[in-house]
Amino acid sequence: MNNARTILNTFKPEELPNLDAAVFGALELFEEKPPCQAIPIEWDRILVVGSGNARATGEILFADMDAIYADESSIEQVLASHTGIGGAVLISASGGKHAVPIAQTLAKRKIPTVLLTNNPKPRAQEHLHEGKVVVFPKNREPYTYNTSTYLGMILSHTEENAGDIRKHIETVVAKIEENDFKRWNAYTFIIPKECQALTGMFRTKFDELFGPFIQGRAFTDEEIKHAKTVVTSPKECFISFGVKNDVYGVEGNRIAVPLPEEAGHGALMAIGYFVIGAIQKQLPPYFKNNIDEYAKRMTELLKEPIRPIVE
Repeated sequence: MNNARTILNTFKPEELPNLDAAVFGALELFEEKPPCQAIPIEWDRILVVGSGNARATGEILFADMDAIYADESSIEQVLASHTGIGGAVLISASGGKHAVPIAQTLAKRKIPTVLLTNNPKPRAQEHLHEGKVVVFPKNREPYTYNTSTYLGMILSHTEENAGDIRKHIETVVAKIEENDFKRWNAYTFIIPKECQALTGMFRTKFDELFGPFIQGRAFTDEEIKHAKTVVTSPKECFISFGVKNDVYGVEGNRIAVPLPEEAGHGALMAIGYFVIGAIQKQLPPYFKNNIDEYAKRMTELLKEPIRPIVE
């Protein structure tokens, strides 16, 4: 896809792009400006807090550290049951919504906190105790896509080359669009065990784009061995990323997606999101038909403006 960033910068509310445009736009952004922000961690043991895919991003960023993980539902329990926490990392693309009460909770405990965000003026910042803010670049995207947001954080850690990932998608992965995705109503991703944190990110993206209409599952090549395929369906497609699958699903329902050599979390996230975008392009516009009403409901519930487009 050429000039994806132009598409992202100019699309109108009635012309929301599919997820594949967000992928290419993010790779174009980071090809031009490789993300290299240093995350100032000064403590031996950290608490990493984030909602949804923000937490999964934290699991990738701090996998090699003594880290405890929590989200908006579990933070109080985690703080009550763990000691020796030197500081916290709060991850939130917007720096608003649940990040605000989480920051207040951390401040109440006087826990020094680093906020990783894509918003230069995050609401959570004012509640941080001895807080530092690291702002990562992002593109204009539809609400919940959060592709450039978390991909930039991940690439800053893995140091993968965004241009190489883009070329691999264009020359190798894009062939997946030749499949007739309307044949299936369920998709199971199988990914390398080294990238387990991405399974939750892929499931979340299926939830956001397709809701109850299309089932999306994701497992590592080891996790799937544990009773994940007891019940099978001829309308389920198994897509394996860089791992062999000659067991799961009927033969005509298996798709293999090659990964680049030494692919890390950044490459797999981008490629997986691209594949979900390819599926999205062939199915009814579930997300586009519902995002306006959802934004109105969430604005009332969260008491802050939620818009279908994140500028």
